[in-house]
Amino acid sequence: MAPRTHAPSMPTPRESSLLTTDRRARDLDALSTSDCNVDVLVIGGGVTGAGVALDAASRGLDTVLVEAHDLAFGTSRWSSKLVHGGLRYLASGDFAVAAESARERHLLMTRIAPHLTHALPQLMPFVPGVSVKQRATTRIGFALGDGLRRWAGTPSALLPPPRRIGAEEALRLAPALKRDGLRGGILSPDGQLEDDAKLVVTIARTAAAYGARILTGVRASEVTGDAVTLTDTATGSALRLRARVVINATGVWAADIDASMRLRPSRGTHLVFDAATFGSPTAALTVPHPGSTSRFVFALPQRLGRVIVGLTDEAAPGPVPDVPAPEQHEIDFLLETVSTALERPLALADVRGTFAGLRPLIAPPKSAGEDGATADISRRHHVAVSAHGIVNVLGGKLTTYRAMAEDAVDLACTHAGLNNAGSVTRWLPLVGAPGSALSPQAQAEILAESCEHPGERIAPGIDVTRGEVAFAVRAEGARNLDDVLDRRTRIGLVAKDRDAAYDAAAELVETALRTR
Repeated sequence: MAPRTHAPSMPTPRESSLLTTDRRARDLDALSTSDCNVDVLVIGGGVTGAGVALDAASRGLDTVLVEAHDLAFGTSRWSSKLVHGGLRYLASGDFAVAAESARERHLLMTRIAPHLTHALPQLMPFVPGVSVKQRATTRIGFALGDGLRRWAGTPSALLPPPRRIGAEEALRLAPALKRDGLRGGILSPDGQLEDDAKLVVTIARTAAAYGARILTGVRASEVTGDAVTLTDTATGSALRLRARVVINATGVWAADIDASMRLRPSRGTHLVFDAATFGSPTAALTVPHPGSTSRFVFALPQRLGRVIVGLTDEAAPGPVPDVPAPEQHEIDFLLETVSTALERPLALADVRGTFAGLRPLIAPPKSAGEDGATADISRRHHVAVSAHGIVNVLGGKLTTYRAMAEDAVDLACTHAGLNNAGSVTRWLPLVGAPGSALSPQAQAEILAESCEHPGERIAPGIDVTRGEVAFAVRAEGARNLDDVLDRRTRIGLVAKDRDAAYDAAAELVETALRTR
């Protein structure tokens, strides 16, 4: 069903959207009283958990979110930072996931987070080595994707239809392309996030404005369907909190919370480059895997003067690490594949940084075997009540977090007998968006007051200001320097940049924590 065109009456924010260490301390104190019970307890501070907290809180449910580390600590910060319309799922015949992706992209880009998203032209260059079949199937795929765009109601002024372009325009958009034999290409837009971790933090802040208690650095253990032991990782103090329903949104760590969950994680690796290495492109490159008509490597322009190249889809069995690491064969594959479209092949020395994330894929039934490629496992999300009485939500895609959250809260309300006022999140702009609980002007004023000389860069050549660093502590829930460098600003993706910004950022974080 396409999105409705008329919004219902909207709830009113009840509290500030600012996430501060003082607020965290007050919320923990309030939960420690012996008679404290809440409606919904969400475990996991990634995009899914934050989305669940917002959906529940905006329905008027007493909601607590706990995260053992930091917001967007896990998979949510390791994405390609796309809000994509599901083109790949069309290629694999999964029309339901493709349609859901197109609808959720529309909502994010037009209503929920237009301030955090923008259109990104994607160019499939017709260079030697890209077969006639690959060109034809890409044209068809882009046309089908545009059909989904029109079905979702996304205006062509925001995401124009695909079109064929010549070599001159292709080189203008992507100057590093191989010139010899270049026959132009096909151009089609998709959505891109300013930053995936920023989206998670903004969702969590919006949930806080509707009364949710967002508690990072709080570990959940001894989890049942109606109670959890919470431990403050900073102090070691613990409390037992009762809830009418517990929702497990921990992604690849879901089985640690509910042992009945069966996952088969896959690893997606990206490489980080200076944008200058690609000629400072204004379009993303889409380069097909050798011999494939449905798998691609992307070179995606990013903020901070970077381009990321990704991504892989590798089975990742075994214990789940806090921070996954790429393997050398993945790095080699990405370099080799993207280089087939470039004038100058890339070398390992061009790589400024790497990162990898684990997708929380649902393991197929045992009867289906364990030998299939993880790329063939469906990206449909899973929402169900386990034998332990826990509502589990995982799988899916970053783009579809809101739909996952809505389904999870609907099920939680039914399972626990909670009053279900119905989800309003498809109509709810996130803080900082036009019409949101915190206007863009108010947000700018808070940023300007966050420290002395807020507009100055934190270090030469790094497009992050002193104000952004202080704002991360004063408004976005950052509790230490790693939270700021690695998740609020993403400076930490390049080790050299991290070193350059470290001292100045450390001083600002210390001051912001002391004067909060």
